[in-house]
Amino acid sequence: MSEQKRLFLVDAYALIFRGYYAFIKNPRINSKGTDTSAIMGFMNSLLDVIKRERPDHLAVCFDKGGSADRVEIFEAYKANRDETPEAIKIAIPYIHDILKAMHIPIMVKEGFEADDVIGTLSKQAEKEGYKTFMVTPDKDFAQLVSENIFMYRPVFGGGYETWGIPEVQKKFEVTDPLQVIDFLGMMGDSSDNIPGLPGVGEKTAKKFLAQYGSMENLLANTHELKGKMKEKIEGAKELGMLSKKLATIMLDVPVTFDAKDFELDQPDIPKVTDIFEELEFRQLLTNFQKTFAVAPETNTVESSEGTASTKESLAKDIKKTSPNAGAGQFSLFGSPDDTQETEEYSSRKTAETTSHFYQSVASGMATKLFIKNLMNQTSVCFDTETTGLNPLTAQLVGMSFSWEVGKGFYLPFPEDKDEAQALIEQLRPFFESDTIQKIGQNLKYDIKVLAKYNITVKGKLFDTMLAHYLINPDMRHNMDVLAETYLNYSPISIETLIGKKGKNQLSMRDVSLEKLTEYAVEDADITLQLKEHFEKELGEANTQKLFDDIEIPLLRVLAAMELEGINLDEKFLNSLSEQLNADIQSLESQIFTQAGEEFNIASPKQLGDILFDKLKLVDKPKKTKTGQYATSEDILSYLAKDHDIIKHILEYRGLAKLKSTYVDALPNQVEPTTGRVHTDYMQTVAATGRLSSNNPNLQNIPIRTERGRQVRKAFVPRDENYTLLAADYSQIELRIIAALSEEETMIKAFKNGEDIHASTASKVFNVPLEEVTREQRSNAKTVNFGIIYGVSAFGLSNQTDLTRSESKDLIDTYYATYPKLRAYISTQIDFARDHGYVQTVLGRRRYLKDINSRNAVVRGAAERNAVNAPIQGSAADIIKIAMINIYNKLQEGNYKTKMLLQVHDELVFDVYKPELETIKTLVKTEMENAYKLDVPLDVDLGTGNNWLEAH
Repeated sequence: MSEQKRLFLVDAYALIFRGYYAFIKNPRINSKGTDTSAIMGFMNSLLDVIKRERPDHLAVCFDKGGSADRVEIFEAYKANRDETPEAIKIAIPYIHDILKAMHIPIMVKEGFEADDVIGTLSKQAEKEGYKTFMVTPDKDFAQLVSENIFMYRPVFGGGYETWGIPEVQKKFEVTDPLQVIDFLGMMGDSSDNIPGLPGVGEKTAKKFLAQYGSMENLLANTHELKGKMKEKIEGAKELGMLSKKLATIMLDVPVTFDAKDFELDQPDIPKVTDIFEELEFRQLLTNFQKTFAVAPETNTVESSEGTASTKESLAKDIKKTSPNAGAGQFSLFGSPDDTQETEEYSSRKTAETTSHFYQSVASGMATKLFIKNLMNQTSVCFDTETTGLNPLTAQLVGMSFSWEVGKGFYLPFPEDKDEAQALIEQLRPFFESDTIQKIGQNLKYDIKVLAKYNITVKGKLFDTMLAHYLINPDMRHNMDVLAETYLNYSPISIETLIGKKGKNQLSMRDVSLEKLTEYAVEDADITLQLKEHFEKELGEANTQKLFDDIEIPLLRVLAAMELEGINLDEKFLNSLSEQLNADIQSLESQIFTQAGEEFNIASPKQLGDILFDKLKLVDKPKKTKTGQYATSEDILSYLAKDHDIIKHILEYRGLAKLKSTYVDALPNQVEPTTGRVHTDYMQTVAATGRLSSNNPNLQNIPIRTERGRQVRKAFVPRDENYTLLAADYSQIELRIIAALSEEETMIKAFKNGEDIHASTASKVFNVPLEEVTREQRSNAKTVNFGIIYGVSAFGLSNQTDLTRSESKDLIDTYYATYPKLRAYISTQIDFARDHGYVQTVLGRRRYLKDINSRNAVVRGAAERNAVNAPIQGSAADIIKIAMINIYNKLQEGNYKTKMLLQVHDELVFDVYKPELETIKTLVKTEMENAYKLDVPLDVDLGTGNNWLEAH
């Protein structure tokens, strides 16, 4: 052992979350019903570090209450984080008890993050001559690295890697690790909600650091920048400095490194044993006891609970681990000579350890023979290798094919466009064959790439990403995760071929044919194996029909819509941006006048002090955990009706967000090669079955405010020969819940074509239909839609002018009026409790793992999902059927009209004017007849010179 003492500081939550997600596919539930996944995952990881490194000193560092200082200067810091899973909340007290029993110090300070605690302790220990290893995968810690401070990172592929100064310099392309702060500040961090500089990603941040060395120096020299980048950065100097401050790990947390307290000591084995037995950690207990045995042990035991070692499962961030993997053990307090090599840990299969035959195909006769063989197959997996991720601009580098497990072929493509087109022509019979099934992972991308070469992929399709989405919608669906989870196989990473992102990253054309063959054919081979696995699971989950009849046909529809894109009126957006600027400045002036002073409206602390200290708008204002006044949207919305300044502040926030998120951002998302905006529809994101839209997200464009609606004006037809048609399902979710609940009164209202909200108001307020007031209709509408989302009396009173007791009476009357609706809600919740899932009219499942939770808040959220998911999911399924049918009719009729957008319950078309009346009839007919319910589906149509007019 070296003379210099070593301190290991563990980032607790980083390892707890990794542990939890390692078991997400098969959570560890003990006989008491407790989800122990997070505890087991963390302990596996902690023991792994101890066994590998045998540190002299060790501590585990936790967050408590978030970072008060960061939230004070930026309220939205980490505001986009999902709620902590209940299994992790349950785990924390147990982990604390285990660490105390192990005599491992827990370092935590209210109002500070673990990053700051680790940063402070590592610098203190460095002054006392210690070498410190920060056990975390979080790249932010790289800023702390010095001659005696290192990162100890779990890595993909198993094991750990140590980052010292050279590794940080290479990874971030900096001269000093402190520049990592500038790097993070420039590019921002979506996970922590650090905004960064607009338009600056990893590549640009590294370029700026190479040129200017720091954020301050960049901002001082913006006159050297050009074009839009100059405008963006000059307009965001304060944002840049704020981002840098948010990214800086604090080194002055009131904690103290006391070497004696941090010494790794013999644990209280009986006490740890009691806790592990309570949790039913039988094999983990054996692992623990051998690790800390006084006498040397050389026996090998199964790793944690019969799963693959944490070295594997956590380092790969996988969702399922393989059974019965062996793990090397050693006695922490025995002699190093008595220990077994850590290499004895079982590892996943890889290309190096698995027998396979992957072959590249030469040009000429070899290609002809290969294609002849290809055409004799009935089912083939293929994958494209391209020059980039944008299918609209990417060029083919090669294609891989596999139709037998462990075997496959790689066909390289020449760089010359004419030669590449000649080669693809040879493959045309394969792609356009109706009798050969095509298998792939994310086939929509491949279809879009091939469309640029004028190739249409025909025949039956099988997309492993879509199949897995139907089998397990809440899990990730990328190929590496699926291979590790279902095949216990680690694919070759793309980084081993082209390097990590940055200026030194290679193009796929730069990779040797031998390496590219191994990488590309492996993808096809593994995808083929996944297909064989998922075919069985689709049947077991009764989702094969949903896969064959909806998700796979929809894939082709979405590919066509994405390739088509939509026209954008950039001049209009520029003028709207100027108007918004003027409105924002006007609101700012009004707010300052009402406040009696100028202040930073975006600062929660300053805003809170103005509203609640100076203006004293409420007697007992709410405070955050850190002690400052709470100024979040929900709190201010509640006060807005009584205070003009708050109305103006909410309006100010809304306009500022609208301007930055849509008005200024949309023109930057026009594809230069087409002059149009091409959103990417994701089929595998929303667990309910709804599509999501990215780059840009066209489904979240605000519609409730006048200014928000103006954004839709920017979306225009192809040219003067076309007009936009918007087709919108009217109240489809209410119609579905009426049909599923078999509530006759509501069904009758829909069949009679009544205004459902007025009809509801007439019944619950006991007045004739013609005497229903606007206020009564509005309240009934709120309840109608609120029921789907489990509205409470408190929630209803917040959304209306009703008191809480009036809201309760209204909800009680509503259920008395529609008794079958209440019975349906109860039935759905009971079904979910018994089966663990609910399903749509077409059998799409939504799994609800918290439906039997002991935590009332968590259980309540799952119960609301049990009611809402089948309604929202059925609406999603129905519009998908309509899209498929309309697309097929447009193809069959050879119409010039194109379907462009899907936004929840609405479809938007670019209609060739001479076809308008025919298309209106076609669209309305197909949408209203997409699925037969006991309630008629109704579709509203509108046309116009822009999307707003049409809507």
